[in-house]
Amino acid sequence: MAIVKPFMTVNRFSATIGDGTGTGATFNILATATTNDAGTAATAFPTAPAYYNLYLNGQLQTGDTSSVTTTAITIPNGDTLNAATPVLIEFTIN
Repeated sequence: MAIVKPFMTVNRFSATIGDGTGTGATFNILATATTNDAGTAATAFPTAPAYYNLYLNGQLQTGDTSSVTTTAITIPNGDTLNAATPVLIEFTIN
């Protein structure tokens, strides 16, 4: 029988591509440039999420299109997207 974690939650962070910095492979959006579910400025991303999902313009992206740390999400070549493109990062935490 599998062990079921007693608690699951989701934290979401939003921004636009225009909030990012860098170019090419080093393009990233800092956690401090995002807003959280409460609509306030975030200070960091979760430290040990079970997984995360990245949505660009409402489209779920594949796992190879980004990497994340507690301080930033890196989206290689994200700087080629329109600055107004919405970004949503959804962390599932257990």
